Amino acid sequence: MKLAFVGVSILAFTGCSDEFLQDKKNYDNIDTSVYDDYDGALSRVNDIYSWCLPDDADANWKYNCTGNADDQSKSTEEYAGFGLFVNPDVELSVISGTVPDYFHNQANNIQASVWGRIRNINDCIEGILAGSLSDEQKNVLVGQVYFFRAWCYYQLVKWYGGVPIIKEVQEISEDSYTPRSSAKECIEFIVSDLDKSAELLKNATFSESSYGRITASAALALKGRVLVLWCSPLFNRANDQSRWQEAYNTMKTDFETISANHALYMGTNNVNASAFAGVFTTVGNTEMVFATLYNNISDAEDGGKNNNWENSIRPRNTLGGGGLTPSKNIIDLFPMADGGVPTTSDTYTKLTKSAIAYNEERPFLNRDPRFYRTFAFPGVRWAFSGSPSTTVSDDPCSDGKTYELWNYVWYTEAADTADATKGGYAADNLLTNNRGMYVRKRTDDLDINSTPLYSYLGTEGSGFKKSGAPIIEIRYAEVLLNMAEAACGAGQPSEAVQYLQQVRERAGYTAANNYGLSANLSDQAACMSAILYERQIEFAYEGKRFDDLRRWLLFDGGANMQEIAGCPSTWTLTGWNGNTCDYLGFKPINGQRRDLVEFRTTGEYAVSGKTVKDDPLVNAGVERCAAIDLSKDNLDEQLEELNAWYDKYLVYKKKKGDAYDQSQLEEYMHFFAKYYFLGFTQGAMNNDVQIEQTIGWEDTNNGGANGTFDPLN
Repeated sequence: MKLAFVGVSILAFTGCSDEFLQDKKNYDNIDTSVYDDYDGALSRVNDIYSWCLPDDADANWKYNCTGNADDQSKSTEEYAGFGLFVNPDVELSVISGTVPDYFHNQANNIQASVWGRIRNINDCIEGILAGSLSDEQKNVLVGQVYFFRAWCYYQLVKWYGGVPIIKEVQEISEDSYTPRSSAKECIEFIVSDLDKSAELLKNATFSESSYGRITASAALALKGRVLVLWCSPLFNRANDQSRWQEAYNTMKTDFETISANHALYMGTNNVNASAFAGVFTTVGNTEMVFATLYNNISDAEDGGKNNNWENSIRPRNTLGGGGLTPSKNIIDLFPMADGGVPTTSDTYTKLTKSAIAYNEERPFLNRDPRFYRTFAFPGVRWAFSGSPSTTVSDDPCSDGKTYELWNYVWYTEAADTADATKGGYAADNLLTNNRGMYVRKRTDDLDINSTPLYSYLGTEGSGFKKSGAPIIEIRYAEVLLNMAEAACGAGQPSEAVQYLQQVRERAGYTAANNYGLSANLSDQAACMSAILYERQIEFAYEGKRFDDLRRWLLFDGGANMQEIAGCPSTWTLTGWNGNTCDYLGFKPINGQRRDLVEFRTTGEYAVSGKTVKDDPLVNAGVERCAAIDLSKDNLDEQLEELNAWYDKYLVYKKKKGDAYDQSQLEEYMHFFAKYYFLGFTQGAMNNDVQIEQTIGWEDTNNGGANGTFDPLN
């Protein structure tokens, strides 16, 4: 790998506690003497945090997916609208410039390059180790940096398989070149760095003001994720049992350290999965293993770094950003109240169907407690701290503490009420800003957190932008489910079930019905299916689903590998009965379509005008029933009352989600098999004319011929 960067730029680290978030000096063009001073060396480490921590931005070369409606999440069941990877009309290619660049990004700018980050990390490691600090100081500092080198390489390897391994600062030279290593060598390198990190940090203690620093537990938890990736069908086409056994043994030992320091967050009570909801707004809770912290300081020059998630999910009539829209697919996939798969679902066929009939026209009835903490719909309380009506005329909400979401819709033309492509006007001044149903996951709900992490702004579209809510990249629930996957893969399904039970217990299930789990989980395939299902529900809108779909080849079950130009025979799936979807009883993503959900007024109330004053129910004097209050334990009674109100006044409507073709026929998701491992962009190839292109992708350094590098070799 050739590098062409000038200088090393240090930015203020703004990802952890208030002490971290203080303005720091900019150490441009540093010399090695900075590493002889603890504060100087710490500033270099803080620079690594600044560039490597996950962020609330859309997924790109620099940041992994954290749940936004970006190209990765829009290629899953979570959002509608064809993401980059499932658009049936556009096949990504190098020559057309459509393949995304997670490998290189921008040349000649260390702060805008994947490899600039790694060079910065290597410089920091070398400088600290060669400096005059005490061994104890060096260990704590460099232990954190080893973690981030592993984190950067993990992000590369999951996309490309083998990549160049660069362990030192390379001289800037035309002759500087490092070839791609094998995927196995890269995984071993990542694991080695994480082991070093864990060893160096095992006795580290950080002050309360330094909460958010990388710990030994974080290093071991990331290692578990990496090992499970290596065992997954993406890299393990033959289902090599020795990989699973080695991963299980290693993770079992590491689990002792992690579980000694972390646990599922249970809160002070757990009404309607309130503990599950509270994980995301209780800073410093036991479940946070690896997280990015934010604050509600407005000025970046004063150390401000804000999380925009709360603003993005809040409806427009709260002065939020307008909301994110869940697809009908994910809504219909959530378990029922007894823990079973909805009766209408054909996605997880090896798992037990619920004994409760699912009514897709009333999707809020009888669902897994996490459903109500993940989605919002007409007739729910969603309290916040703020007063939006002080700045926006016609806004019905005068105090966020009493806010209720009533986003039902009416139409101006009767013919539009049954047309999935037409939109209407929503109640309470939402009008055309309505989302039908809203993503509620990770919200800073006033009923959960009485001291919100945001500082409310009385500006339309900016109400919650000054939020200090953390982004939790790895939480203890993932550690449990990674352990479950390793145990299942190693032939220990009964142990895997124990980890599943812990996650389900926190969600509100009990031993009375085995926590809502299927009875057939002694079967390895059913057990693995249950684990992936649990991950889909537990981690919805946390940016995990796309990686799970890729590593388990769930877009097509791995059935289409031979469609890849130059595909070696070793890419054919021989484990998992030759098709992971068949093995798991999972309906492939390819060929599916995602639409949206809406609730519109019915009968004599179906048609009205275009303004907030034209609400047909309000004008008819219809009294709304009590909104669902999740802080109360009589949820079933509340839901029945809301259902009865819907029966009188509202009707379900399917809305267009994914695109239609030119003939206005529905289109369906298609993930081309070559996307399981990406190729390098033409810009990356131009920057390094010796680098091998991935099989299945055009090598622009070789006249556009097929790439020759095997990511599985």
